[in-house]
Amino acid sequence: MRGRRSGICSKLTSTFLRKWWCVIAFSVLLLIFGIVIFVFFMTWVNMVIHKEIVLRNGSMTFDWWREPPVDPVMSVYIYNVTNADAFLNNGDKPILEELGPFVYIQHWEKVNLEFNDNDTLTFNQRKVFKFDELNSAGSEEDMVVVPNIPMLSATSQSKHAARFLRLAMASIMDILKIKPFVEVSVAQLLWGYEDPLLKLAKDVVSKEQKLPYEEFGLLYGKNGTAKDNVTVFTGGDDITHYGLIDTFNGRTHLPHWKTEECNRLNGSDGSIFPPQITKSTTLHVYDKDLCRLLPLRFEKEVETNGGVMGYRFTPPQDVFAEVAQNPENECFCPGGPPCTPHGLFNVSLCQYDSPIMLSFPHFYLADPKFLDAVEGISKPEKDKHGFFLDVQPDLGVSLRARARIQINLAVSQVTDIKQVATFPDILFPIMWFEDGVDGLPSDVTELLNLAATAPPIARSAISFGLIALGALLLLIAAACLWRSSKRQETLHLEGTSHYVKPSEKQKKDIAANGHPANGNGKTFETLNPAFLTGPENGATN
Repeated sequence: MRGRRSGICSKLTSTFLRKWWCVIAFSVLLLIFGIVIFVFFMTWVNMVIHKEIVLRNGSMTFDWWREPPVDPVMSVYIYNVTNADAFLNNGDKPILEELGPFVYIQHWEKVNLEFNDNDTLTFNQRKVFKFDELNSAGSEEDMVVVPNIPMLSATSQSKHAARFLRLAMASIMDILKIKPFVEVSVAQLLWGYEDPLLKLAKDVVSKEQKLPYEEFGLLYGKNGTAKDNVTVFTGGDDITHYGLIDTFNGRTHLPHWKTEECNRLNGSDGSIFPPQITKSTTLHVYDKDLCRLLPLRFEKEVETNGGVMGYRFTPPQDVFAEVAQNPENECFCPGGPPCTPHGLFNVSLCQYDSPIMLSFPHFYLADPKFLDAVEGISKPEKDKHGFFLDVQPDLGVSLRARARIQINLAVSQVTDIKQVATFPDILFPIMWFEDGVDGLPSDVTELLNLAATAPPIARSAISFGLIALGALLLLIAAACLWRSSKRQETLHLEGTSHYVKPSEKQKKDIAANGHPANGNGKTFETLNPAFLTGPENGATN
């Protein structure tokens, strides 16, 4: 049996069949290479992408980030108070008229760029707003009646001060003829107007307590280059920090809240995020006016402008929830109970102690009592008043956004100040705005589509092509090897078929004479030596 196996091995390794073994070895290599490419191809591609998207001079990503190829649109809606006198004198429920949108086209650019040694980049943000009268529902010169925010902020802050201070404040307001409601133009409300209280404070307040502005406007100082120095990670050292804030005005954390986690600043400005975003990723966006990181979680897959597939991220429904519903929000209540009501976020600590409360428009996700306290505001709808951000997950690029926030004033009644003695404790909605980007230009979406779709297609084509070719060559080589080995075996057997096993009589003749002939005329030379058992063939008794 061992001799037979040796014979087969000898045949299979013969020179005639050796070429087929080479083909088999080559096909196995193709199979292995195809499997390796299938497993590791996307890792290699991601390494190349990560290297290319790092924020550095000359890269396309850097140019897009520095000066976005799209102009965001801001739409402003203002709540005009139509019954201010009846509200103050008769205690009627305030009736509001939502005016807008007042549309502004923005141009963003990061200026004063400075690359640092620790793979970070420092810059100032420039935002230029241009009124778009064609797409607006009114003019910037339209007049609106709104609560006097500087006055009501001052009176609310004085509620727990000494009584003589409140009486003095009432006398000053009487002399200056300051009233709880003001009539101003849309442009004045947004971009600033001279307020007598602020002008007075400029002269009497100490240098350390002075406000950084002399006029009041909800968007005052935002049209132009901001003074804030922002430092972000370039991704050169660690791609998982790509685009995230390292420091804001030299700080790594905010000073307002109770825990380090709630004070952290390492979020994005919303334009770029670290790549390889998954559905379980939580994105964090930081904006100075929001005074905290806003978490965003996956909601659904979407198709955006240019057919680019993305992930939609939205704030969790309990992001502004009361502490009883979301205990994690307890850190945003440094003053202790009572904390901010459900659906609101108190930003007074980073707004010079002005009692400003943020919410989603129309009190979306907030306690319904705030909507019931006023008339003229429709019920909230997620599609119209929700906050969302669409992101390309492989590259971390923002595709589409609707950032919607409502500004509210928490007014406290102060009976010692006659001007606001009849002004009840109320959360007064002032305005809400929507910062939006509908989509990216076609040349950008084409590159994003290419980057998102080409690597998986290439991986499948190359890996499956190599595997299929390797498998085909392996089958062909194995078949040819088998056929060739069978053919050699058949040829070998045919070459030995004339050998005849000697009979007992022939064996005796061979033993006696050495060369007898058999009855068929075949001689010793024609007999197969393998059948001989004589002494000359090594036979033993």
